[in-house]
Amino acid sequence: MIFENSRPPDFDYLVVGSGLYGLTIANKIATNLNKKVLVIEKRNHIGGNAYSYFDESTNIEVHKYGSHLFHTSSEEVWEFVSQFTKFNNYRHKVKTTAHGQVYSLPINLHTINQVLGNALNPASAREWLNRITESFHKDETNFESFALNSMGSELYRLFIKNYTYKQWQTDPKELPSSIISRLPIRFNYNDDYFDDKYQGLPVDGYGHFLQEIARHDNISIETGVDYFAVRNKIPKETKIIYTGPIDQFFDYRHGMLSWRTLDFELEEIDVEDYQGIAVMNYADLEPKFTRVHEFKHLHPERIYESKKTLIMREYSRFAEIGDEPYYPVNGSSDRLILNQYRELASKESNVIFGGRLGRYQYLDMHMAILSAIRTFQLEIVEKRW
Repeated sequence: MIFENSRPPDFDYLVVGSGLYGLTIANKIATNLNKKVLVIEKRNHIGGNAYSYFDESTNIEVHKYGSHLFHTSSEEVWEFVSQFTKFNNYRHKVKTTAHGQVYSLPINLHTINQVLGNALNPASAREWLNRITESFHKDETNFESFALNSMGSELYRLFIKNYTYKQWQTDPKELPSSIISRLPIRFNYNDDYFDDKYQGLPVDGYGHFLQEIARHDNISIETGVDYFAVRNKIPKETKIIYTGPIDQFFDYRHGMLSWRTLDFELEEIDVEDYQGIAVMNYADLEPKFTRVHEFKHLHPERIYESKKTLIMREYSRFAEIGDEPYYPVNGSSDRLILNQYRELASKESNVIFGGRLGRYQYLDMHMAILSAIRTFQLEIVEKRW
């Protein structure tokens, strides 16, 4: 086991955490600088929340931490990931169940006509939306105000309000507008969830894709190693790229930042197709789960001998110490605490804080990769760190 010998391991950089940010920056250091990188990961696998495995019974690829959909319009990111895998042509689509009916998401012309029981064209749908939103005070600083200004109260209450409560258990007025600004409203029948130029999933699975990013003679990986259990054995001059929770790094001295965590229930169902789509949202307060994943729909190109399927129910709750944090709540009190931690982080000359947890910022996969590339260029190469 690492750090158990009297002699410290031979490496130039230590990366704490093997999510996409950590693996990307490790690959860049190893490849471009020809330096040795040690990656430590407290889980028993690499890849963070993007990790997947193949179920032995059905041969269906299970996304252990919920469906992960790769999408980007960045040529730089696409060029980077394409070194390690080929992608299928999957384009993500989502449906939502509300008040016993199934609707199309993101909100589009079909959704609006479903709600109104009408056949509006794009121009009349725009007129309708402008009319129902004009009475709301123009304030886009928080989630609820942004939503009401964007879609009016009827669509908000049907699709967004209760789902958001289940997801965050926080007054929408206290949530940042950035959470909902990622969801478009369309006045055509395009129901693709993302608009990015490049979309798809690794043809051989995320597990294989992540292993390929880490496959380099200059990269060593140790799983099952908790940074906080070995930090006192790490030489003080070590250059560390830390991707864990920033509040934990400083022993929660200014308090714990608010995070949401997820719980999952995986079930094998004795039918070939359970819900007809990869992800079904549940917009009402009941049932308690926010969505159901059916992973076989993510790879329509695959052929399965088994006549069964796998589904995964997803539940959201506040994280406690010891839980796996997923989403930063980023409320007003969190931002005050975060500023104090960032002030402490600025004084750590041998540590770079990165990734979703290290920056306390929601990052899609492509954003985590691009952030790692930029950090490598600006903080490591240009500053000769």
